[in-house]
Amino acid sequence: MCTVTVAVGVDAELDKLSVDDVNQAEDVIISQWGEVSADEKHKMRNRVDEILRPLGYETSLLVIRRANSIAMLLTCLTLSAVMGLRDRWRSRQLRDIIEELFRFLSHLAVRVKRVTWPVTDYEQCLGFFSSLPG
Repeated sequence: MCTVTVAVGVDAELDKLSVDDVNQAEDVIISQWGEVSADEKHKMRNRVDEILRPLGYETSLLVIRRANSIAMLLTCLTLSAVMGLRDRWRSRQLRDIIEELFRFLSHLAVRVKRVTWPVTDYEQCLGFFSSLPG
């Protein structure tokens, strides 16, 4: 038996009308995530886990970093986790979850304008799981 993990990359673009300075808000979000993710016993960790709970126990947030927007790397342990994440992306629930996380990390009333997850990336995740034996 082996454990398989698929990395899913999504980009979250902040709504420029929700904050005075998007770059500064992104810096705060990224630096706060760095603190939370570096220390598993960090007091904010429980709240982050609670916010991400709707993604399921087979999906985890690994990285938040700056790209053209805020790039996030999530891992999914199963095909159903990938498909569930895509369903949440389609219904805009993923955007709402990310927005709640960003608000918590930044203590600002940020809004997420859009979450980008190209269909080709999604299809690659599906293809990876379908190529596994059994």
